[in-house]
Amino acid sequence: MLTAKALLKASLGLGSFLKAPMVEAQPRAAAPAPVMVPIRSIGPRERDRIAQHLLSLKPHDRYLRFGYAASDEQVQRYVDGLDFDRDELFGIYNRRLDLIAMAHLAFAPADQHKDCAEFGVSVAEHARGRGYGARLFERAVVVARNEGIGMLFIHALSENAAMLKIARNAGATVVRSGSESEAHLQLPVATFDSRMSEIALEHYAQVDFQLKTRAKQFWAFLADLQEIRSGVRAARDQSSP
Repeated sequence: MLTAKALLKASLGLGSFLKAPMVEAQPRAAAPAPVMVPIRSIGPRERDRIAQHLLSLKPHDRYLRFGYAASDEQVQRYVDGLDFDRDELFGIYNRRLDLIAMAHLAFAPADQHKDCAEFGVSVAEHARGRGYGARLFERAVVVARNEGIGMLFIHALSENAAMLKIARNAGATVVRSGSESEAHLQLPVATFDSRMSEIALEHYAQVDFQLKTRAKQFWAFLADLQEIRSGVRAARDQSSP
């Protein structure tokens, strides 16, 4: 998980030049810079994008995400029933503002244990292999810590190797029971660094989304302008003797 200091270094380019230069007999390979993946909080206005993302999953992917072969109607019912006031949802968008990966951090209802939450994630087929699931899990851990959650649960099918790998890599305990597995990760208490990390991550994602929105609007404008020019050119060609 990226700390607040690492986020500032990655976004501002700070770090090595603040220290006195050192000469080494054998230069070492530079450490890779932290990879910043803009992960944006999702609100109720994004229901259509959420539905489009989940409905685009293949039957087996839906089976892994929900634990059963969810039909279109069941997926839509899940989307319609999302409680944005209680839970937290996060998403990763491409340049066309398509939702290509999303996570659902579900908090316990008021009449149940308030220090527990459950994590679920889905990634579009063409966007897999880039570590988006792990990044979304890291973001969920930060938010859960800051909300006072002490235990984060992941309920997944035992064949969902990708999800269970994310849990194990985070240090979660995985218990398998037949075709299903349950992982739980004990979270440390919130700190100033974890709160600053959440603020920095959300700000970075919001700026990224705004830039992508403006870029999409600009390209749409150019496409319309090109269409108008093509129409004028065609009309001119037809009217010429």
